[in-house]
Amino acid sequence: MDAKSINRRELVRGLDLSATTSLVVGTIIGTGVFLKTARMAQSAGTPALVLLAWAAAGLLSLAGALSYAELGAMLPDAGGEYIYLRAAYGSAPAFIFGWMRLAIGSSGSIASFGAAFAMFLSALTPLSSGAMKAIGVAVILFFTAVNCLRVTIGGRVQAALTLAKLLAIATIAGGVFFFAPSASWEHLRAPAGVPAWCGFPAFGAAMLSALWAFDGWNNMPMAAGEVRNPGRNIPLALILGMAVVLLVYGALNLAYCYALPIGEIANASSTLHGTALPVASKAAQSFLPRFGAQWVAIAALLSTIGALNGSILTGARIPYAMARDGLFFASFARLGERSAVPVAAIIAQGLWAALLVVSATFDQLTDCVIFASMIFYAATTAAIFVLRRKQPNTPRPYKTLGYPVAPVIFIAVAVWLVINTLWTNPYESAVGLGLIALGLPVYFWQRRKGYGEVTNTR
Repeated sequence: MDAKSINRRELVRGLDLSATTSLVVGTIIGTGVFLKTARMAQSAGTPALVLLAWAAAGLLSLAGALSYAELGAMLPDAGGEYIYLRAAYGSAPAFIFGWMRLAIGSSGSIASFGAAFAMFLSALTPLSSGAMKAIGVAVILFFTAVNCLRVTIGGRVQAALTLAKLLAIATIAGGVFFFAPSASWEHLRAPAGVPAWCGFPAFGAAMLSALWAFDGWNNMPMAAGEVRNPGRNIPLALILGMAVVLLVYGALNLAYCYALPIGEIANASSTLHGTALPVASKAAQSFLPRFGAQWVAIAALLSTIGALNGSILTGARIPYAMARDGLFFASFARLGERSAVPVAAIIAQGLWAALLVVSATFDQLTDCVIFASMIFYAATTAAIFVLRRKQPNTPRPYKTLGYPVAPVIFIAVAVWLVINTLWTNPYESAVGLGLIALGLPVYFWQRRKGYGEVTNTR
């Protein structure tokens, strides 16, 4: 039986504009905005360059989101980039992308959120290393179970968590600007003797850290098959969601630089291990000396589980779409009888992410995810040009704002970041390339074995 006609059960379009926008905001705002500014300060050296790196990463992500908005409205099916790459380049590149997302992209993001949840929890109550790994696994499995229910439930959970995290972050930024006695605009000046420009490799490394904090803007289109009125809601949710994230990140990082000298930011921790506090905790202590670190930990916990839930919901739609096309295990294409969600794909993704939690560090996971993802972000954005040539008459409810300049800039910067990461982070780059390369033999193996020939998905 043809793979395209095998599944008579369909995904339910249960995500309205509110839930869809919450997916955009909720899967972007996670751990990075609390942790990564310290690493950026170490690379960039001055407050101006740190803020510039945040702005550059944000505008780059916005350019990518505007490009994805056209593709998502044009091809509103579950799978996101997998669908766009398949339409533009064929099944093999699409499969390699889907393999990358399952192996490290989606699963690595989920694992990093699980690890970060345990790290933030340890700021409230001391935990051993083994307990932290166990908690990271447990929170991943819990939200995996939640997302095996109806997609409307996952969407409501996402909306509630997103609102909670925005309110918590607003209190940190507002507290610094209105109640921190030691805060000063003088902190935004460059330290004496520090050059005004750090060099392109160092600036690229700072941008890579910021891009982890922005990563997730591509996630919502993965669930496009469950979005109501997708021609309208997908582009609108991407644009509104990115606007909210840019505002939140700009305000919070300006608050960091207003509250603390750049030296204190650079000496902050990019994790919650050791004696050094994260930059967000230091900033909060400027107006809450006794409880600042605890409040940041609570805000970060809310932020982390929101990103975790959204990543689980969206990421599992890629192996589901691959299986629907006959390119992956048949069980991944089956939908739950009552839930109408790809239960097997969700569970497999959750189990693999749980394994990653116990086998890698937070920074290793985030660097591998961003490096591997940027390769396919560039290829997917280039699909706009390919599909406008191959499918000129396909309806496009939304066309990319700033075309062709915005997509070209995104592609060029993404390629530069990939090259720069090969130079500055060779280990993480090698791991990312190795995981991508493993997809090729898997692709030909499953084609030869016939795992893609699904006969029943009920």
